[in-house]
Amino acid sequence: MSPRSRRRPPWSPLRGRSLRTRLLVFIGATLVAVGVAMALTTVFAQRASLLDHLDQRVTDCAERSQGGVQVGPRLGTDLAFLGEQGQSVGTIGARLDRDGDVVAAEVVTGDGTRKALTAAQRAALGGITADGSLHTRTVPGLGTYRVTALQADGNPVLTGLPMDDVQDMISRLVVVEAVVAAAGLAVAGCVCAVVIRRQLRPLGRVAATAVEVSRSPLGHGEVIGLIRVPERDTDPGSEAGQVGAALNRMIDHVESSIGERQRSEERMRRFLADASHELRTPLASIAGYAELMNRGTERIEPTLAWRRVSAESARMTGLVEDLLLLARLDEGRPLESAEVDLAALVAESVWDARAAGDDHHWQLALFLDAPALVLGDEARLRQVVANLLANARVHTPVGTTVVASVEATEAYCAVRVGDDGPGVPPHLLPSVFERFTRGDVSRARNGPADGGSGLGLAIVEAITVAHGGLIEVRSEPGRTEFAVLLPPSGRPALATPGSDPTIRFASSLPSAPGAPSPSRAAMTAAPEPSVRGRL
Repeated sequence: MSPRSRRRPPWSPLRGRSLRTRLLVFIGATLVAVGVAMALTTVFAQRASLLDHLDQRVTDCAERSQGGVQVGPRLGTDLAFLGEQGQSVGTIGARLDRDGDVVAAEVVTGDGTRKALTAAQRAALGGITADGSLHTRTVPGLGTYRVTALQADGNPVLTGLPMDDVQDMISRLVVVEAVVAAAGLAVAGCVCAVVIRRQLRPLGRVAATAVEVSRSPLGHGEVIGLIRVPERDTDPGSEAGQVGAALNRMIDHVESSIGERQRSEERMRRFLADASHELRTPLASIAGYAELMNRGTERIEPTLAWRRVSAESARMTGLVEDLLLLARLDEGRPLESAEVDLAALVAESVWDARAAGDDHHWQLALFLDAPALVLGDEARLRQVVANLLANARVHTPVGTTVVASVEATEAYCAVRVGDDGPGVPPHLLPSVFERFTRGDVSRARNGPADGGSGLGLAIVEAITVAHGGLIEVRSEPGRTEFAVLLPPSGRPALATPGSDPTIRFASSLPSAPGAPSPSRAAMTAAPEPSVRGRL
């Protein structure tokens, strides 16, 4: 591995740390960088200002020295100008020869006298050109000086002022800046720590909620009442609130999904149990009659035994065919597609129902503003109408009026089957289209009048869904109506894939003009189905 690939980024030690720690580190580093930059900028700006002021003083002092030289003795070693008023303590004056070497040099002492510089001190001032430029020189025993040299009438003179005051001021400024910056960073760090802690509290509560939910036994048992993020931590105006709201939505989705899975598993267990009961009853009957016949014909009449075996076999065959049909519809297998006249189909089904139950009053109502033509499987649609009529015949007492109506418009085609019987029990109405839903819990039936297996309405719903239609049930004592709405031929489906096609206790579907009511139940007492409506 190359050294470049082994090089770790500077932030790698922060990996694995908490968000609070990383924020504090990053904010602290940023504040330190900003503080240092501001301090350096202030120091350099102040130093430049002080140096400009000092340079101006040095230049003024050099110009005054030129005047003193011109009016004083014309000697090359004369430094009488240093004795003039206005010269500050520490001022250096020197005379230069034509080569720029220092000939004589003195410094103004603290008591106002002048002191000659030593050879070493004069050597530190050598090599300065008399052109007015400013130079910084360190003079042994005296400190750092700012010096310049001017030449007038062939008399070059060097003048310098000490920089101790400037350096002391800069040093004090650096100390003050450092103290203020340290105090400011400490206060800012404490404030940031408090603010970050307070601002991250909602995120901590969100994380605690997620941990609590993760500890819930989601794999088994009933999953209800999962903890949620408090409402105060779901404000969409903040990032933590957005996370909290998203977590609540996810928990809702998880809870609903698990609940739906559990309900589906419960329905499947109930379905298997019901199917087992329904199949076990005819199988037990067939096995019993076969056992009786094996023991001898004197125990039972063979004709009766075979008749009962055939009836139970037919019952079991019908149940298996219904289950197979539901399985195929659940798989979404395509149905036959042809144009079907609902009016003719319902009329034929009503005649068939009258033949099977002539102790009921049958009526046919047609309300056709448009041809009642739909695109679908005629055999399955006939099964829908037949199941609805059979349901009304089997579950209502003798003398009940059953009205089958067909309504056709440009928007929909509706088939309604209503009766004035006692109605569906309220506790069964929410599950009336579920499989193996029956009014009695017993599985023993002695004849057709005892009811079916509980698959008829489930088949009606499945076929309606396969044709892109909607189904509705309304029921109260004295009035029950099942309505199936189908899209007319050439129109889009009324129910989209994945939507619930079953509407219960609702009035979203248009009411049939010929819906049965207690006042109309005695409109006809004829055994033949009466036909009414507009064609």
